[in-house]
Amino acid sequence: MKLRIGDQVIVVTGKDKGKKGAVKKIDPKKNLVLVEGVNQIVKHRKPMMGRAGERVIKEKALNASKLMILNRAGEPDRVGYTILKNGDKMRIFRKTGEMIDAAKAKPTKK
Repeated sequence: MKLRIGDQVIVVTGKDKGKKGAVKKIDPKKNLVLVEGVNQIVKHRKPMMGRAGERVIKEKALNASKLMILNRAGEPDRVGYTILKNGDKMRIFRKTGEMIDAAKAKPTKK
């Protein structure tokens, strides 16, 4: 899966189309992504043993195909990969060619 926790994404299809948020959790086996503030549902809890009944707002996971990563300009973009000279594999934005994980990149020795 090309998305990572902390990436800023935008929803491109469905009821939450156009909403933006950060990735909180990823399930690569099921291809599901939990995004902060997106795909919220209301769960009704019954009153039990002195506890009052309530409505709980929860976030549900979305399929990764409904999301696109946001580049530094705030535009939807695709993710590609490049191999650095020291052998590290880095994610890049397809439109700009800029590295996504630039902070994690190790400096190359000359």
